[in-house]
Amino acid sequence: MPFHPVSSEKLSSAVVRQIEQLVLRGILRAGERLPSERELAERLQVSRPSLRDAIATLQEKGLLAAKPGAGIYIADVLGSAFSPALIELFARHDEAVFDYLSFRRDMEGLAAERAAQQGSDTDLAVVNAVFQKMESAHAKKNAEEEAQLDAQFHMAIIEASHNVVMLHMMRSMYELLRGGVFYNRQVMFSQRTSRSALLEQHKAINTALQARDPAAARAAIERHLDYVESCLRAQIKAVRNEAIARQRLDHETGQ
Repeated sequence: MPFHPVSSEKLSSAVVRQIEQLVLRGILRAGERLPSERELAERLQVSRPSLRDAIATLQEKGLLAAKPGAGIYIADVLGSAFSPALIELFARHDEAVFDYLSFRRDMEGLAAERAAQQGSDTDLAVVNAVFQKMESAHAKKNAEEEAQLDAQFHMAIIEASHNVVMLHMMRSMYELLRGGVFYNRQVMFSQRTSRSALLEQHKAINTALQARDPAAARAAIERHLDYVESCLRAQIKAVRNEAIARQRLDHETGQ
């Protein structure tokens, strides 16, 4: 766990500040359980009463949540980013899907540029490690795992850009995608031609990042999301055409 001993100022305030920073930087994530009180106090080198004060403060701020019998967790601070009514509206209208992709194209293109320029060697090593896992999942023909790693790959690029506002905004957007609000990643990864094309696109993104080429990284992101958009448009058209064909068939057969 990414904790270090605290010093100076009021101990409970220092603990609050450290945990706030870890949440802000996306190191501690929603739903992640904190170590036990004893372990965390030892890691932070503070007394348990000071730690309890800090945890109480963070609970009041809405950053921590207690689960009876299970411990203290990072609260789902992303849950309030979009209202339930707006999420339902997104899910009912195709135009929201394409606006979402356009938004991602702009934001991720910028993030890729920043990651290539400002990301540390460790940041880029994380991106490369996730891509290697994608190659392994592709070889195993595991569409579900590939879809999950796809999200991790893109999130690793956002994290490597070191912009905390973008980090939390995009993490919130990915949560909607993971919940199937915009489209189903697994559908794309279940198609053989799409899977191969997507892997090559992610390879191009990773290659540009590892070469620290901002322009190439942005262009690779844009080509990738343009491809995703074209696939989704074709899929939506195919579904609509099939619905019309079924109507014709029902009419001809008297059903």
